[in-house]
Amino acid sequence: MANGTIAVPPQTAEIDFYNVRGRHKGILSWLLTIDHKRIGILYLGSVVFFFLVAMTIGVFMRLEMLSPGETFMKPQTYNSLFTLHGVIMIFLFIIPAVPAVFGNFFLPIQLGAQDVQFPKLNLLSWYLYIIGGALAIISLFSGGGIMDTGWTFYVPYSIRTTTNVSLSVFAAFVLGFATILTGLNFITTIHRLRCPGMTWFRMPLFAWALYATSWIQVLATPVIGITLVLIILERAFGIGVFDPTIGGDPLLYQHMFWIYSHPAVYIMILPAMGVVSEIIPTFSKKAIFGYVPIAISSLGIALVGYLVWGHHMFSSGISDTSRVIFSLLTFFVALPSGIKVFNWVATLYKGSIDVTAPMLYVLLFIFIFSIGGLTGLALGALNTDLHLTDTYFVVGHFHYVMFGGMGIIFFASLHYWFPKMFGKMYNEKVAKVAAIWIGIGFNTLYFPMFIMGYLGMPRRYYDYLPEFQTYHIIATVGSWILVSGILVMFFNLLQGLRKGRKAPDNPWGGTTLEWTVSSPPPMENFKIIPEVTTGPYDHTHIHGQEDNK
Repeated sequence: MANGTIAVPPQTAEIDFYNVRGRHKGILSWLLTIDHKRIGILYLGSVVFFFLVAMTIGVFMRLEMLSPGETFMKPQTYNSLFTLHGVIMIFLFIIPAVPAVFGNFFLPIQLGAQDVQFPKLNLLSWYLYIIGGALAIISLFSGGGIMDTGWTFYVPYSIRTTTNVSLSVFAAFVLGFATILTGLNFITTIHRLRCPGMTWFRMPLFAWALYATSWIQVLATPVIGITLVLIILERAFGIGVFDPTIGGDPLLYQHMFWIYSHPAVYIMILPAMGVVSEIIPTFSKKAIFGYVPIAISSLGIALVGYLVWGHHMFSSGISDTSRVIFSLLTFFVALPSGIKVFNWVATLYKGSIDVTAPMLYVLLFIFIFSIGGLTGLALGALNTDLHLTDTYFVVGHFHYVMFGGMGIIFFASLHYWFPKMFGKMYNEKVAKVAAIWIGIGFNTLYFPMFIMGYLGMPRRYYDYLPEFQTYHIIATVGSWILVSGILVMFFNLLQGLRKGRKAPDNPWGGTTLEWTVSSPPPMENFKIIPEVTTGPYDHTHIHGQEDNK
């Protein structure tokens, strides 16, 4: 018997579909696997690859902005690069990274289950993700040239440009199906496969965050799917939904796009917030402060996040009444996010804090995300938004929230769960240096964008006035610092994978169920299914591991 868990026999109804395992060897054992842990690792390799591709594109964009005028690429090339950078980062990295990688790997283990509810559907979601990514890459080399619309595909330009929009949009459409399948799987797994004794308010907060995220994925993603199909039909047949020259309404496109894409912001950030709620109590050696408010705030963010899409459209011509309503709702959505931040800080208060690499990334996240949130309030207020919209201020805010939020926590998740996933330890000192280096580079790159935006530098412009050059030079140097830190981080993790010492089963003193099994976890996670008798963050005793080794 472990503290907080009681060993009970496996539930045979849950393990019938595992009989297909073990039939294949070599590469087929990965490509045909239905083990949620292996699928999580497949996602990990895929999202890291696409992240590095998009990061490289971002470096070329910053190099072009070193000086006014043409530095080394043409305007059309620059337009295509920032479109490609945005599409890859949003659809192939930020949206799937934390839920598809760490949700797949750890959600069933944290719930005391042996897999997700639909293992084969889980594998299908990865194949759809790969197919969508492949279509996006193929679109680069097919006729018409690289799409140059920006990642938002705004009409009427996206239905008139001669670049290869249709294939790129279809790639995003396919990726949406991967997102929906993952969301369905997680919702069903949380409802049906929690181990005995794991009530809703004994679930880890990472599971709560994935639950809220999954509802957004299932309910909002079909809207963008329909919208993208309409772009393809508009380009192919001129059906007149969005094209104003034949009676269409381009403003309708913006409504349909942002009805999905603003909730999608929370698809990106809610899982990251769930990871923060796991790491802080582990390295503070105390229970999370305000467990129930943090859990409910995840659902609150998901709910209110559906209602604020119009703040992306303040300057598009919508009515004054709707602008005031959307502005008010935008301030409301900040409340549940504030609840999380204040409860995280309260958990740190008087805790026995161990500043390891994962904890360092989380502290960096709280600092960066707070800046992103506060600058978001400036964009949520009507008067300031009308001045700042479509300037570099928006670029800075977006990256502080998205990359500073989800990206930094993706790195934190890698360091936190790396020993459990691979059974190896990385070099902790190098990991800390890389984290500090990334923090310096990030702020050097993106903070000058707030100043440029306030001074009137428009975003997405290939050229700029000479008075902005100093800020662009600082930002470009920041990109070099940031990229070097990221490369050191990945190199350190690869070295840990190759030569790292064997990881103990619970290197951090964690209290959730994944730390009660061996590192890496066995095939079906638990030799005997646990029964939970306490909350997930009980530090009075660390969960024993003898039952499921």
